[in-house]
Amino acid sequence: MTKVWVVVWAVVMSASARYTKVEMSIAPSAILIGEQAVVTVTVTSEADSRVQVILPTDTLMLGIEIVETSGWDTSAVENGRVTMRQELRVTSFDSSLYLLPPIVAVDLNDTVFSNQEALKVSTVPDVDIAHPENFYDIKTLWEPPFVWKDYLGYLLWFLLALTLGGVTWYGIKYWRRRKSLLPEKDEPKIPAHERALKALEEIKQQKLWQQGKNKEYYTGVTDTLRHYISERFDMDAMEMTSGEILDGIHGVHDADSVYRNLEQVLTLADFVKFAKKIPLSDENDLSMKNAFLFVEETKVTLPLAEEAKTTDGAVEEKVDRVQKEE
Repeated sequence: MTKVWVVVWAVVMSASARYTKVEMSIAPSAILIGEQAVVTVTVTSEADSRVQVILPTDTLMLGIEIVETSGWDTSAVENGRVTMRQELRVTSFDSSLYLLPPIVAVDLNDTVFSNQEALKVSTVPDVDIAHPENFYDIKTLWEPPFVWKDYLGYLLWFLLALTLGGVTWYGIKYWRRRKSLLPEKDEPKIPAHERALKALEEIKQQKLWQQGKNKEYYTGVTDTLRHYISERFDMDAMEMTSGEILDGIHGVHDADSVYRNLEQVLTLADFVKFAKKIPLSDENDLSMKNAFLFVEETKVTLPLAEEAKTTDGAVEEKVDRVQKEE
């Protein structure tokens, strides 16, 4: 009879016993120093049980650090049981073979331990610095995706600069075209002999040869005469030699005094500029005097009647313009 009661009590207790199971797995089971592995903790229990799993927060054991912890993922299984799963990402910086401690779960007054897993951490092999061509990245380069909004600001600045450049270009072009349409003011043209005489007077006032600047003095005088001859006689005097200029003047002007005056200036100027001759004071004064005489004797003057006609025409044109404006 006693044996019967013992069997009945065992059946009742087994029927009322609660089911709780804790499992642990790790992948990969072997890593190098600094690499990471994932420890998966799976708890299967009754749906109405309140299982508490004791998990460390920063260190799984001495030498094994927890890098990241995921949340619990709960799913239902058969016979009214549920499964909870959580992942722990771990790493290690000391090479060794680690036997991970079991995970502990408490279900009311019952304490359940998981299985144990081993993790092998190996050191990085020595780098062969004699063959750097064997170096390679641990992982391939990751190209970020193209997001056009990241470049929207640059595009707007480019369009703004393009617009401002176009407006500026159009404004300059419009201003130049409008300026070209405006009538230019007629400025009275100064006769060639007046400009030549004025230039000679300025050279004379500079007193170059008195300061020992003979070359500068004769260069200024001859350049002035060359410009005058080019305009007065339609000759390319700036590119001609002194002899060619004298031959040209001899052919277009009959007065011997004109030829002799110009010959004295050009000949002495060539000696000063090319033979470094130092002329006397009287020669310098004579050269300036002959330059003035050459311009005066060859200048073109308008007849008095034509000059008066031109003057009267200009006065009448001015009077008509004033009357129209009024």
